[in-house]
Amino acid sequence: MATLKNLDDLRKLREEVKGELQERFGGEIKIIVGMGTCGIAAGAREVMTEILKELRTRNINALVTQTGCIGMCEREPLIDIERPGERRVTYGRVTPKDVKRLIAEHVLHGRVVEDLVVARFDEEEE
Repeated sequence: MATLKNLDDLRKLREEVKGELQERFGGEIKIIVGMGTCGIAAGAREVMTEILKELRTRNINALVTQTGCIGMCEREPLIDIERPGERRVTYGRVTPKDVKRLIAEHVLHGRVVEDLVVARFDEEEE
């Protein structure tokens, strides 16, 4: 972290942090990243970093949260994407390289990336 030398540096840092918090906790699109120890060991932290980076790059407002292990350790890293009014989709074995495609296809255009799908949920099933 850079050293803060004056009030302007502090203000700039504050705006950056506010932007990062907005990326993680604001918006209607929901992205949930499995961050149990199994997910982290499989690369979930890198996937989360890439998701936040891609959302920032594309100026997409989404709610990004974490969850613990859901028992599908062999399919980690797992992420869920839910667009307003649509079914939640769980993707498995997601790599940082997959993130751009998931954001472009599913988040922006509502097209499910079939080769990474692990599960789909209806509201009634949740």
